[in-house]
Amino acid sequence: MTHSRSVRPFYRPMRPRRRDERHRAATPLELFFDLCFVVAVAQAASSLHHDVAEGHLRHAATSYAMVFFAIWWSWVNFTWFASAYDTDDDVYRITTLVQISGALILAAGVPRAFADGDFVVITYGYVVMRLAAVVNWTRAAAGDPRHRTTARRYGIGVTVVQLGWLLRLVLPVEWSSAAFVLLVLADLLVPVVAERPGMTPWHPEHIAERYGLFTLIVLGEAVLAISIAIQTGLDAGEHGLWSLAAAGAVIVFALWWLYFDRPSEAPDRLPYSLIWGYGHYLVFAAIAAIGAGLAVSVDVERHLAHVSGRTAGYAVAIPIAVFLLTLWVLQVRRQQHGPVFVAFPVVALLALVAPLGPAPVHVLAALLVALVTLTVWRRRRDVGPRSAVAGVNRA
Repeated sequence: MTHSRSVRPFYRPMRPRRRDERHRAATPLELFFDLCFVVAVAQAASSLHHDVAEGHLRHAATSYAMVFFAIWWSWVNFTWFASAYDTDDDVYRITTLVQISGALILAAGVPRAFADGDFVVITYGYVVMRLAAVVNWTRAAAGDPRHRTTARRYGIGVTVVQLGWLLRLVLPVEWSSAAFVLLVLADLLVPVVAERPGMTPWHPEHIAERYGLFTLIVLGEAVLAISIAIQTGLDAGEHGLWSLAAAGAVIVFALWWLYFDRPSEAPDRLPYSLIWGYGHYLVFAAIAAIGAGLAVSVDVERHLAHVSGRTAGYAVAIPIAVFLLTLWVLQVRRQQHGPVFVAFPVVALLALVAPLGPAPVHVLAALLVALVTLTVWRRRRDVGPRSAVAGVNRA
C-alpha cells in the first residue's frame, strides 16, 4: 500500500481563499512573520521608555507614534492579504521572507529615529516590505479575475505611496512632519479606494485570531519591559521593587483579560471592518506604551529618571485610558450593555486622575481589577439564564 504525499509547488495561481473556510488558523509562516516583528516592537517600546525617562516627552510621543505606525501598517497589510490569498507556494514564502527582512531593517532604524529624527533606515525597511507586497497584489490580479480591479488598485496605490516615502527623504527638514502626515493618510486611503470595486475575501475569524496574536505580542513586550527593569534594580541591590512589579503584572494580566474576555470576530462589512482594523493601531500602541511607562516608573523608584513620579504615572495612565476607550469603541459597545458599557469610559477617566495621588501604578492596577471583576460578574449573570433555559430544553 502506497501513500501519496502532496508536494508544495514552486508557483501556483493565486486564487482567493474561501471566506467560510472552517477551522482557518494562523500558519507557521504567519507566526514566524509575527515573531520577527517582536524585534521592531521591542525597539520602539525601549526607545519610548528611555525618551520619557530623560524627560523628552513631546519628542517621545511624536517619534513613537511615527515609528509604531510603520510597524503596525506593515503588519496589517501582510495579515489581511494573507487571510485572502495565502497560497503557501515557494514564491509566496520567498516574498514573505523579503517582507520579514524589511521588518528587521525597519527595527534596526528605530533607535536612530528616536535619537536623531533620522528615518532613513526605517523608510528603507518599510519600502522593502511594501514593494514585496506589490508583487503579491500583482499575482492576485493575475489569479483572481473577480477581484482583479481591486488587486490592481492596491498594487498601484501602494507603489505610488512608496515613491512618496522615498521622496520625503530628500525634502527640506521643515517639510518632513507635514509630508509624514500626508503620506500616512495616503497609505490609509489605499484600502478604502481599492476595496470599493469588490471586497477581498479575507476570513473574519482568521483576522480576529491574527489580531489576537499580535495583541499577545505587545502584551509580551510589556511583560518583558517591566521584567528587565525589575531585574536591573534587583541586580543593583534595590529590593523594594517587588510591590511595583506585582502592580505592573496585575495591569498586564488585566489588559489580557479585558481584550480576550469574549470571543471576537472581525466585522465582515467594509466600513466597520476598516474602523475595527485601523482602530487596533491604538490598542497595540497603547499596550506597548504601557510596558514602557511601567519601566519608567521603575526608573523613578530607583531615582534614575529625570521626570517626576506624577509624569511616570501618566506614562502608564494615558495609554491605559487609550486602550480602554479604544476597546470600548471596537468591541464593548457591540457586545456589552448595562454597567459594563458605562464602566469602560468611567475607568478610563479615573485612570487619568490616578497620577494626581500617591502610588499611581498601584491605583491603576486596582481600577483594572475592579473592571475585570465587573465584566466577569456580568458575563456570568448573562450566561446563567441562557444555561438554565438550555438545561430545560434538554430535559
